Amino acid sequence: MNRKKLIDYNIFIPSLLIIIAISIPFALYESQSLELLNSIFDYIVEVFSWGYLWYGILLVVAGLYLSFSKYGKVVLGNPKEKPRFTLFEYASILIAMGVGSTIMRTGMLQWTSVANDPPAGVEPGSPESLLWGNAYSMFLWGFQVFAIFVMIAPAMGYILHVKKRPLMRISEACRVLFGDKFTDGLGGKLLDMLFLISILAGAAVTLGLGAPIITHNLATLTGTEVSFTMTIIVTVIWVFLFSLSAYLGIEKGIKRLSTWNMYLAGIFAIFVIIAGPGVFILNYFSDSISFLMSNYLNISLNTDSVHQDKASHIQSNTVFWFAYSATWAMLHSVFAAKISKGRTIKEMILTYLLAPTLISWVATGVLGGLGVHRYLTGEVSVLNLVENEARMAAIPEILATLPFGEVAIIIFMIVALIFLTTTLDSTTYTVAAYTSTRDMSKFEPPKTLRIIIAAIITIVALVLMRIGGLAPLEVISGLMGLPVIFIQFILIYAAKKMIDKDEAWKHNVRQS
Repeated sequence: MNRKKLIDYNIFIPSLLIIIAISIPFALYESQSLELLNSIFDYIVEVFSWGYLWYGILLVVAGLYLSFSKYGKVVLGNPKEKPRFTLFEYASILIAMGVGSTIMRTGMLQWTSVANDPPAGVEPGSPESLLWGNAYSMFLWGFQVFAIFVMIAPAMGYILHVKKRPLMRISEACRVLFGDKFTDGLGGKLLDMLFLISILAGAAVTLGLGAPIITHNLATLTGTEVSFTMTIIVTVIWVFLFSLSAYLGIEKGIKRLSTWNMYLAGIFAIFVIIAGPGVFILNYFSDSISFLMSNYLNISLNTDSVHQDKASHIQSNTVFWFAYSATWAMLHSVFAAKISKGRTIKEMILTYLLAPTLISWVATGVLGGLGVHRYLTGEVSVLNLVENEARMAAIPEILATLPFGEVAIIIFMIVALIFLTTTLDSTTYTVAAYTSTRDMSKFEPPKTLRIIIAAIITIVALVLMRIGGLAPLEVISGLMGLPVIFIQFILIYAAKKMIDKDEAWKHNVRQS
């Protein structure tokens, strides 16, 4: 096969040009861009808060319906074949992809944003605000977000593993609804370009904003200041790791890194509990779970409509978090569909709803508990530190209070780096699979294409880091979630229609 035909230039090149066209002017006029974009986002928060909140709830309901109805029994692939991965391997890959390095940042510091800006009627810095903080941090990594991530996957998994369609694309999943003319024409190309634009933008933001999690810890260890040179060095190492992992593929790269990191993260959590304030962490974890369960509906649906002041952090950030998660939804679902061969729809949805949620809550309990304890004892003035621009600098300050503090910082950096790697190697692999013209129901995306995609993501991120365009691109990524929401509900209906048409709940199920 001609190597030039391994990538679909008709969707890839326009998507890349649109990213560049959007990024450069926003980067050159960063402050004005941020002011404009934030005003648009603030308007969305004001007008559509209720919609985003109900959106998360509806996707959870849809996920439970597909799981526990006749559709949940449908196997994504040959019912006689075993799943591609063991349940532990499968869950580990989904956790690494779904949670990534962001949990290292939000687990340690998310509670501070709520403690400094609590819901109406709660005093900043008070004990109640601290409970709100950690409970909210757990909520962010809860059922709604992972429902957002997974609910396109049934349609994608069905066309790939059951229908054996060669192209692993959103447009292909819509064929059953819109017909061949739309799918093969301009409409299908626009859908696929939306996927690529949102993912390339999100990947560049992840690469750019993920580096400070490492650099601030490294600067503390070496006793130096964070510099652009240090950021470049960390980014180059990180790029090498995720490029190598993506090149090796799911079996030799992504799966191994994901499972290894589960063990390493578990060891780190046990170390923090034993060497740190273990009793407080366990008590605070119990209190946080209790507080979350007692206020779950409140956090899920409250818009503070009777309070006319500025929206609190919980209200505005929940809308942004759901919108930003929607931007990543197509990537997560396409990747989940690719690795779910042999799994039932029920297994795929429930694993994604439960496994990342459990790990995220444990991580938030341990890391957040450590941070809150150091704040309460006065060892680290955490709430003051996070008010500064160098927010990430609070992380090594907290870790340094542990016995063998330097060792704790090193392990934290390694876990964060591997999580960052598993997020972007999955992203690189998925974009390569999405743009490839190979039959994705039979083959893996070309290795050369994976390296090309990794290089493009890196170049875009480095240029924007240098000229200052990541912050506007992050807001744009959040805004791009709006059209994705409509696509999600369309594809949930498409999955149902395809399964109904084939009566797959009769023919494509495991024999008891």
